[in-house]
Amino acid sequence: MRLILIFFCGLFCCSGLLAQNPLVTKDSLAQKTWVDRQYEKMTLNEKLGQLFMVSVASNQSKQATDQIKNLIIKENLGGVIFSKGGPVRQAILTNEYQAASKFPLLIGMDAEWGLSMRLDSTYAFPWNMTLGAIQDSSVVEKVGYQIGKHAKRLGVHINFAPDLDINTNPNNPIIGNRSFGEDRDNVVEKGIAFVKGMERAGVLANGKHFPGHGDTEVDSHHNLPIIPFSRKRLDSLELYPFKKLIKSGLSSIMVAHLEVPALEIKKGLPSSISEQIISGLLKEDLGYEGLIFTDALNMKGVSIKGSDGSVELAAFMAGNDMLLMPEDLVSAKLKLTKAYEKGRLTEVRLAYSVKKILLSKYKVGLNNYKPIALDNLYNDLNSLEDDIIYEEAIENAITIVKNKLDLMAIKNLDNKKIAYVKFGDASNDAFVKGLKNYANVTVVDANDINTLKVKLKEFNLVIIGHHKSNESPWKGYKFSATELNWLQEIAAERTSNLILCVFAKPYALSDIKSFQNIDAVVMSYQNSDLAQEKTAEVLFGAVGASGKLPVSAHSDFPVNSGIKTQSLSRLGYSIPERVGMSSKGLGDIDRMVNDGLDSLMFPGAQILVARKGKIIYQKSFGKPTYDSKEKITNDYIYDLASLTKILSTLPMVMKMEEEGKIGLNDTFEELVPNYSDTEIKNVTVLKALSHYGRLPAWIPFYINTLDENRKPSGEFYRNSPLPGFSTKVYDNLYLADAYKDSIYNRIGRQDLKSNRYRYSDVPYYVMKKVIEENYGQRLDYLTNNFLYSRLGANHTSYNPLEKFEKNMIVPSEEDDYYRYGTVQGYVHDMGAAMQAGVGGHAGLFSNSNDIAKIMQMYLQNGYYGGTKFFDSRTVKKFNTCYFCDMNVRRGVGFDKPQLEHSGPTCGCVSRKSFGHSGFTGTYTWADPEEEIVYVFLSNRTYPSASNTLLVKSGLRTRIQQVIYDSIIN
Repeated sequence: MRLILIFFCGLFCCSGLLAQNPLVTKDSLAQKTWVDRQYEKMTLNEKLGQLFMVSVASNQSKQATDQIKNLIIKENLGGVIFSKGGPVRQAILTNEYQAASKFPLLIGMDAEWGLSMRLDSTYAFPWNMTLGAIQDSSVVEKVGYQIGKHAKRLGVHINFAPDLDINTNPNNPIIGNRSFGEDRDNVVEKGIAFVKGMERAGVLANGKHFPGHGDTEVDSHHNLPIIPFSRKRLDSLELYPFKKLIKSGLSSIMVAHLEVPALEIKKGLPSSISEQIISGLLKEDLGYEGLIFTDALNMKGVSIKGSDGSVELAAFMAGNDMLLMPEDLVSAKLKLTKAYEKGRLTEVRLAYSVKKILLSKYKVGLNNYKPIALDNLYNDLNSLEDDIIYEEAIENAITIVKNKLDLMAIKNLDNKKIAYVKFGDASNDAFVKGLKNYANVTVVDANDINTLKVKLKEFNLVIIGHHKSNESPWKGYKFSATELNWLQEIAAERTSNLILCVFAKPYALSDIKSFQNIDAVVMSYQNSDLAQEKTAEVLFGAVGASGKLPVSAHSDFPVNSGIKTQSLSRLGYSIPERVGMSSKGLGDIDRMVNDGLDSLMFPGAQILVARKGKIIYQKSFGKPTYDSKEKITNDYIYDLASLTKILSTLPMVMKMEEEGKIGLNDTFEELVPNYSDTEIKNVTVLKALSHYGRLPAWIPFYINTLDENRKPSGEFYRNSPLPGFSTKVYDNLYLADAYKDSIYNRIGRQDLKSNRYRYSDVPYYVMKKVIEENYGQRLDYLTNNFLYSRLGANHTSYNPLEKFEKNMIVPSEEDDYYRYGTVQGYVHDMGAAMQAGVGGHAGLFSNSNDIAKIMQMYLQNGYYGGTKFFDSRTVKKFNTCYFCDMNVRRGVGFDKPQLEHSGPTCGCVSRKSFGHSGFTGTYTWADPEEEIVYVFLSNRTYPSASNTLLVKSGLRTRIQQVIYDSIIN
């Protein structure tokens, strides 16, 4: 009785106490008026009905849901808690039930990690254990807010979350992943953040399961767990989060079905019906004035105490306000009615709880109830904002618990040979794909450990992924006995480093005998696609790791273990909104490319957009040829044509310049002494690579090697490799090796053209010669060793038939003038073909992903993946327009934006931007100011190079305009 008087005084009389009641709103006088009016209108039957919240599922039959509707009407229920089903069905039922109810219903749900805990077609956020690993609690608040938004949109007023149990028992069968962990302060910090976010969205939070369900091996759904600890222990651990969240303004608490001898002297009495625990401890000792719920009263932990309504009566008399999911509503209500009639249940006691329930209803806006709008419901519950927050949470949760010799983030890809081995029984596709985005990773499997060990001997880095079901937090997480044995045997093979990635509960590590020979361990907590993708990014340094273990996973890895790593500035993968761009805006690219396909501009294409170090758009369209059955994927590689200039030759020139082996003012005469008596002797590197060197646009070397029938002449070619004829041009076509000298001699015989801007391939023939003679190796070997292998650009190569399956190389033309066949896997450019496929101006093949890596390296002033390829000074030097005043827009090698109205870009890019285009229908551009990389690959030259529809349409730069129009901030 004393507690009841305090409540009324605090709520209605003493304004100084108002802030202590979490249910009182800022407009407390209006709230009080509404509560009093509602209460005064109620009969005894209606008041008692307000105490009950019954369960319903939108996937039940109409007969079953109609029974609930009848109970709402007849028994005047206070609320319903929804279980399984779908969002639209639930919204329809909610509207129906609210319309039928005399007083607005308080709608509840268990949506601890989002509505998907109960509903299909809704969003699943990370489990609490995953959130517990995050060190930035503002991220947890965002998750709480988003879950609250979803609940509110679906007409749910109270979410029975968060779980505040401290999970100190790894064998807990019901809590586990639902807990923020075993560190009490971490549980408090994450709990406060989650509650703050959810209540900011207008939904009541609920702390559960009071007084603490974390250290038990019994599930209260099936039996009554005993919490055998002393009051001192309970105060310092189990009760600690509840005390702190009560002080922070927690709206409601759920009382569990637990036997707690230190708090309740009566043996076998569940806490949910204990007056000592609810009225004595929670209300009086802890001063809690919020709404108090029982846990579901149909659970075996309490229902074994009776099914005739006596349990519900006991629960109410013990101090609970709302009775959740009664075993027998009618019998329970009858018990309460008789208790009221006999004076055991007083009007004051009844008013105390009913008015608290009404306060709660006012707080969530039920004084101004509006039906749920069904339009756009699915989209509202599955938004891009959800993806952003989920991604941020997973990124922040991933935890490195061991990192011997700084193995991660993985660097020096050029000397890594990586194998991946799968453990577990759940999907690993996203992880394998993610790994392959960064390096050449081979999936290795075997039926027995000996065979597996033999296969793994050829690798120097092994990554094991332990993948367990992400369907729910209660699914199995352990390694099998065989896997535990194999893990130790693989680890003992010290011919390679070993990284273990666990996509399951942290307790999975507890069964591992020894970590001595396991070099690195990554805890990813869940096996969602995004968790797999982000783990791959952490391994290769696209993002850093900052998480800490929320529980003790092993004697080697106690709670709060976690090694922080920094990003190596490798490209990551995300969604446009994460980097200030619009998915809807970029969606126009799909339409434009498909229009290009329909207009026969090209058979297929790859398009990639990255911003701020994240690839946010990467799609493939069409087919390799118009007649192909296969569809282009992101793994197909294209002939890059003149993109070769800035992706192959230019990096080597920049390297030489840094090393002092070449200068921008060096002349052709100084670089190639044979040119000392030619007109081109005074052409400088600067002018040549700026296309201001007065050189011809191109030289059709191949024409002079054709016979009178315009076929390759027997004077110059053989159909098989023979001494002196080893330069492979095409299938069964080998050029005389001596013709290399003829090419360079002919270049030397060129007359200088007029002194104006003239795009020319010729300088790149010369640069190739200079580079190769300087380093004593072919250009393809040099670029691969210096750049591609170190970047992880594993799809980038000259002469791709030596490395890739032919069917993964997009054909560039049906050649009817030189090679007379399908040009597929051979360079399209004739001059490069005559150099065995390795030209300074053409010859490189790649996909959009690899090109983006190289362009991102430039964008980052020469740094990528932990390697400084160039000094920032060098990048700036080559990305400078030296002859703009002469109407020459080019940098040194790089193309630059137009100086006037038309040119190589949309006109929307910054002056600092740079890139290049290619004859086969390729294009790439990078903009340091907006941090954008754009790649467009197509084979517009197939079946004929005479097809100029792509060029005439300006599609590549129109897409660039769409990219810039899609910038939000």
